[in-house]
Amino acid sequence: MRFGAGYLLCPTRSLFSESKVTCIEVVEAYVERIKEVNPLINAVVKDRFEEALQEARQVDKLLSEGPGDDCLEEKFPLLGVPITVKEAFSLYGMPNTSGLVNRRNVTATSDATVVSRLKQAGAIPLGVTNCSELCMWYESSNRVYGRTNNPYDLQRIVGGSSGGEGSVLAAACSVIGVGSDIGGSIRMPAFFNGVFGHKPTTGVVPNDGQFPNAVGVRSSFLCTGPMCRYAEDLELVLRVMAGPGVSKLKLNEKVSLEKIKFHCMDHDGGSIFVSPVDKEILQAQKKVVEHLESDLGVQVQRVAIHKMKYSFQIWSAMMSSKDSEGQVCQTLGLTEKLVNLNLSGKAKLVSMGKSLQEEMEALLGPDGVLLYPSHPTIAPKHHSPICMPFNFAYTAIFNVLGLPVTQCPLGLGSEGLPLGIQLVAAAYNDHLTLAVAQYLEKAFGGWVLPGKV
Repeated sequence: MRFGAGYLLCPTRSLFSESKVTCIEVVEAYVERIKEVNPLINAVVKDRFEEALQEARQVDKLLSEGPGDDCLEEKFPLLGVPITVKEAFSLYGMPNTSGLVNRRNVTATSDATVVSRLKQAGAIPLGVTNCSELCMWYESSNRVYGRTNNPYDLQRIVGGSSGGEGSVLAAACSVIGVGSDIGGSIRMPAFFNGVFGHKPTTGVVPNDGQFPNAVGVRSSFLCTGPMCRYAEDLELVLRVMAGPGVSKLKLNEKVSLEKIKFHCMDHDGGSIFVSPVDKEILQAQKKVVEHLESDLGVQVQRVAIHKMKYSFQIWSAMMSSKDSEGQVCQTLGLTEKLVNLNLSGKAKLVSMGKSLQEEMEALLGPDGVLLYPSHPTIAPKHHSPICMPFNFAYTAIFNVLGLPVTQCPLGLGSEGLPLGIQLVAAAYNDHLTLAVAQYLEKAFGGWVLPGKV
């Protein structure tokens, strides 16, 4: 079985418990896969292969000597599953620079909270992955590690700031990725690289242990969340990451897809700051609507939310509002000075954002899901974002609204690059977007193994 080429489904523990393979075989396969493709994509910037192999041997020993499988599964829900971690998060013994040259000698002396929880659940970190400098841009490139490339086309970007995670997952070098998102830093890389990414409801998953961390009001916009090749893995990883915070969600509720009220919005209404939505992305979204209506018998309501046209301005104003003090954290840059030029206009934008939040919560309610583009363009070529710096507004608006969002891949377009869609629900209704993501994965194929790597 070609584990490294992407044929290993999570949870891996089922393979171990049925004695089909050993954990050491699985980890070795992923290590070899990384060694094979990382010279091309430059996603893993520091590995811990020797430690991972030793941990895999311990898993095999535990399985051979330990209690029954059910007991192990309850105690270690991610037992033996290979994962990777965004370098901005602390992973003991690994660098923690966030691509900043003056931190190139910084090594983590502890684990970030989510990393610790994943390790306690049995996951095995293979290494840390690249990000944009200080997590402030949507191309993952910096002077410490260089540039990360898209496995579907090495001349294309991987997104940011969790771009290394998107790339390494798409290239079948890891099962689970740890990402963070304050303007789309999970969802843009997931979209550009054709994998699943989930931005949880604000305040569910702890952000501790990453550099730079959010301060002031930004701490309510930053979200840590999972990135995976397979939709079914998102919920399990989210449970582990959230820990006690999972009680705020409704993940145990059974979702009836036929009872969901689906809404669809093709674009933001024509903002002058962002690119028009590509025709292929619009066509992919249209196919989703048609499938939902024909297969589930639902009627997808088309909506036009006027305030979404000002997504970039709203996000910028709320990110720089007066109760946000200290260092700029994980923003995508180039925004704060613009909104501060007009303080009265900034106050109106903050008010508009709060009004939009109320409007969106009322629209979605307890059973609604909004379909919305993940980005206006497919993965652009390297350096192109400088010509369209505010396209991240398509994802960023949902950070300041505090809503859960799942990016779902929808196959490949005419150029062999991933297509996708955002699934948005009201606060604490993460279970709805996760359920729809699993449904769309079955309908549209989900992640596709890149042919060039």
